[in-house]
Amino acid sequence: MPQNVPSFSELLGAAQHSAVHLEMRDQYAVGDESDDFDTWLRTGHRDADPASEYWAPWVELISGTVARGVVVRRARIVSEPVTDYIRYEHAGAGVNVTAGEQVRWLPRPRAVDLMLPGADLWLFDGARVLFNHFTGVGDWADPRQELRTEPTIVKQCSDAFEAVWERAIPHDTYEIH
Repeated sequence: MPQNVPSFSELLGAAQHSAVHLEMRDQYAVGDESDDFDTWLRTGHRDADPASEYWAPWVELISGTVARGVVVRRARIVSEPVTDYIRYEHAGAGVNVTAGEQVRWLPRPRAVDLMLPGADLWLFDGARVLFNHFTGVGDWADPRQELRTEPTIVKQCSDAFEAVWERAIPHDTYEIH
């Protein structure tokens, strides 16, 4: 793996046409959202204000990207019944949509015959794949990210994402089970 992986913001900033995100875990435990998740578990309240301190940087980044003409899509493969974490994600996904992302959900049984990569990923312009690596409990692994540009890997990831996207349910019609 290259020692100097560009930041996510740099990769997204360089995107000219598309940025797609494939998420396949039922639980994440990354520190930057742990307080918000804990609050949601305690109160049932999820920060869904696009202008809040929590969301504003993401909304600004994505809305600016979309304004440049880049299509941003996110697909999540989920087990049903969903975990508390996926309920939390679903409760906040409207902000992703408001920012300009297209979001879809694919129940895991509808993905069993798809060949999927071994890690979550972002794919930029169908040319660069940023794999996100997590530990078994959902925290960032070391290394946390890996950038790959080999045409075979890029094509496999692109094909996998498009297969998921085709079967997935748009956010506004997906009902949590």
